[in-house]
Amino acid sequence: MLKKITYTFILSFLTLNSFAQNNGGEIHGDFDLNMQSYQEDEIIGAKAADEIILNNAYLNINYTKGDFTAGLRYESYLNALMDFDDSYKGNGIPFRYASYTIDGLEVTVGNYYEQVGSGLIFRSYENKGLGADNAMDGIRLKYSPLKGIYLKTFIGKSRTYFTYAEGIIRGADAEVNLNEALNLESKTKIIIGQGLVSRFQADINPKFKLPQNVAAYSTRLNIINGGWNYSGEYAVKLNDPVGSLTSEGNNYAKGNALMSSLTYSKRGFGIVAEMHRVDHMEFRSERAQEKQYIINYIPTLTKQHTYTLLALYPSATQTEGEFGTQIDVFYKIKKGSLLGGKYGTKLIFNFSRINALNVGSSFLNDNRKHTPMFISIKGEELYYKDINLEVYKKINKKIRATGVIAKQSYNKDVLEGKTPGTYGIVESTIAIADISYKIKKGYTVRIELQELLADGGEGSWSMGLAEYTISPHWFFAVQDMYNWGNHEISKQLHYVNINFGYLKGANRIEIGYGKKRAGIFCVGGVCKEVPSSNGFSLAISSSF
Repeated sequence: MLKKITYTFILSFLTLNSFAQNNGGEIHGDFDLNMQSYQEDEIIGAKAADEIILNNAYLNINYTKGDFTAGLRYESYLNALMDFDDSYKGNGIPFRYASYTIDGLEVTVGNYYEQVGSGLIFRSYENKGLGADNAMDGIRLKYSPLKGIYLKTFIGKSRTYFTYAEGIIRGADAEVNLNEALNLESKTKIIIGQGLVSRFQADINPKFKLPQNVAAYSTRLNIINGGWNYSGEYAVKLNDPVGSLTSEGNNYAKGNALMSSLTYSKRGFGIVAEMHRVDHMEFRSERAQEKQYIINYIPTLTKQHTYTLLALYPSATQTEGEFGTQIDVFYKIKKGSLLGGKYGTKLIFNFSRINALNVGSSFLNDNRKHTPMFISIKGEELYYKDINLEVYKKINKKIRATGVIAKQSYNKDVLEGKTPGTYGIVESTIAIADISYKIKKGYTVRIELQELLADGGEGSWSMGLAEYTISPHWFFAVQDMYNWGNHEISKQLHYVNINFGYLKGANRIEIGYGKKRAGIFCVGGVCKEVPSSNGFSLAISSSF
């Protein structure tokens, strides 16, 4: 089997390369390799791997000639890194496609990624860091029959590791830019959209009558006028029990979600106000509970922090029910003012709050109503709250500084699926100082100091990082996370990591060694649990 896969890969590559050279087309691609050793470390709970080293690798190849494109991705998991699911195992070409455009019609066959609106009812995407890839395998058409009118439709099955889900997914979407379609010359631009997605899966349940066709639809609106921008989307998912095929806990209630955002910006100032309401809105490619079957996306209404301790307790979207609000304010203090100084000062304020919906109980019997309150804030269980202020300041030509102060509330029981009452809400205060100093041209030192103070959860943390860059080729970094405030003395540990790397053109090589704590890793509200580890790592990336 391995030989067949290798031969197929080599033949596909040589065929595309020969075709490109003989027909004036272009080939582009990228390569990623991540290798990690795992040593047993009883102190941090890290387990050793049976293999000396684990490996994830990917190679994308894309051919383009005029309006025709084709490509493939080779993936290798020998065996997959520990924070990936065990079902990622072996080698293969799970992603291949061909696409062409003629007279406004775009045709794609094979694998593709697609999204309807903001993703409330459908989003097919790939994120290697999360181990997520639900690429579609089928056919997609896009067409613009008239100016300002954009149509698309697709059919296929959603990827789950190296196989595909049982359900057949069909979708259609229409978007109309009224100004373009009607030739309106107005300062106000209006864009409307309507999407529909349906899943078919045969009902073979001997006990319950399950819907074979489940539909979800959404309507969206975008209004732009000068510095103002409003966008909103409302989605509904019909009854879709996803529990065990023999369980009486299946939920037959309809789901719905509402997202709304209002933005205003002008030079030196911007404000974004957002809200969303989610109720029983997880849509899956087949009747199963595992996360790899999820085909819609509801982003969390919280800031996506990049600093380690700010992201130590991330928010995960609760698709069964939550109400969230967020506000961001951006302001630049002018140059030459008392607070702005010679280069000006940038301020970013963010506040977000996520809490439960008052949804009552859900029942299998359709005669029992599922009627949650539309807006639930006061008195409802808090899931997450974050208030933070960031200050960016260029001191002089050599020194730049960033300071952050934040206050967070994290419902560890709900957001990590723990038994209610186990941990409760973790209240933390975080302070960060990030200073970079340019020694001379091409030589920069950056120091990062972080402090998290908390009584609950794992207690208080400190983190320090020193990074030295010799541009454009070399970088070195040392980081230490110290859980000095853990209530268990045996867990008051240091997690030290050392990394160095080399960059040349499109190639990047990084080698590291260190310890990583077990925890939750999230991107945009989608999370996975990461085990603790101790060992060496090698990462190589390249593009051509």
